[in-house]
Amino acid sequence: MEKKSIYNADVYTEILDRINKLNSDSAPQWGKMTSAQMMAHCAEVMEVSNGKPLQNTPFIARLLKGYIKKMVVGPKPYPKNSKTHPQYLQTTDIDFDQGKQRLLNALNNMKEKEGEKINHTLFGVLTPEEKGWSQYKHLDHHLTQFGV
Repeated sequence: MEKKSIYNADVYTEILDRINKLNSDSAPQWGKMTSAQMMAHCAEVMEVSNGKPLQNTPFIARLLKGYIKKMVVGPKPYPKNSKTHPQYLQTTDIDFDQGKQRLLNALNNMKEKEGEKINHTLFGVLTPEEKGWSQYKHLDHHLTQFGV
């Protein structure tokens, strides 16, 4: 599998185009999130990658952080309906436009911080390659979930 990066201009544009194909009625092909919740979820993941504290990490996740990091930065796609960190769960109603704007802001912030060394609360410092790929991989997983 080719490791794309959100730091690549063409890939960044591809992601923006896919986000812009979403609407409030976009239905998931699996899972329970709405399109607005999915965008808020992806934004939260990016915000943590850019230095926002990851709080209330379960003991088992801290114990298995090396394995989890390997899954996050590795080449294998995420399985459908995989578990996520409690902070990333989105269970309340979210306004579509606000969720979309939050994701676009987080994506822009991620792009602006390309190359900066930021300490991820669970994984430590990620290389630009790991960060660019892992964010693409995560976005691709969820945009595919919504058929875009």
